[in-house]
Amino acid sequence: MSPVESTMRFRAADGGELPLLVFEPGDGTQPRAGVVLFHGGALREGSAAGLAPHCRRLAAHGIFAVSAGYRLLGRGAVSIDDCLADVRRAVERFGRLAASRGLDAPHLASGGSSAGAHLALVAAMTAPTPGVAGVVALNPAGLDLGSLAPAMQRRLEQQIGIAAGRLVEYSLIEFVRPGHPPMQIHHGTRDEVEPIDAVRRFRDAMTRSGNACTLVEYAHAGHGFHHPGNGSHFDESSTPPRTSSSTGSPRDSEVRLPGRRTVGPSGTS
Repeated sequence: MSPVESTMRFRAADGGELPLLVFEPGDGTQPRAGVVLFHGGALREGSAAGLAPHCRRLAAHGIFAVSAGYRLLGRGAVSIDDCLADVRRAVERFGRLAASRGLDAPHLASGGSSAGAHLALVAAMTAPTPGVAGVVALNPAGLDLGSLAPAMQRRLEQQIGIAAGRLVEYSLIEFVRPGHPPMQIHHGTRDEVEPIDAVRRFRDAMTRSGNACTLVEYAHAGHGFHHPGNGSHFDESSTPPRTSSSTGSPRDSEVRLPGRRTVGPSGTS
């Protein structure tokens, strides 16, 4: 079943317009769930097209999938605050689009890759009403920024356009408290941007707080492993990764999007 693809726009926080790449199940099939994804690129590069292959495969298996843009640093965004504001607006717009297709919030998820996954997690963890019932993060960044050396923290603050001392406001582990949406994180054990140990600390903090947070580890995989052409992990025929649950016991990898649809980082398992 070939998906139906279209391009829409949504209003950014500065009043401009940003793209929404929309992928829907073909043949008029009612989608079972929906997800909006945000691309990576260190907040300075990338575009919504980067996660189009993922959305296309999801739509082919009955998921209403949207890849959304956001302003980039040096290209409309002054700081990460602007990027986050756009992500919040994109999630709201996605929710309205999903509702028009018969999907309500309990059947919706957000997520993304790298910096986009970080923004999606911040938005979901800090909003009074997240607007989604789950988050799927592919090699997210920024999970434990407070553990970095002070000089590195200051350098990052300058790079993302925020005042000294504000980096902790974007450290995901600082937001952990009971009541967050369920999360699943896909991460390579050799990620050179966000060490796997930081991801494990975040997972452990989430589960200690009573949240559902599953970490799917991909042995020997580096950052961006899930993109087409970046190794066999994107290939559906490859050996499944192993999943660490809150108890640390492994089980076969799967993502349960709201609506009980099972997907992997490259599509449906």
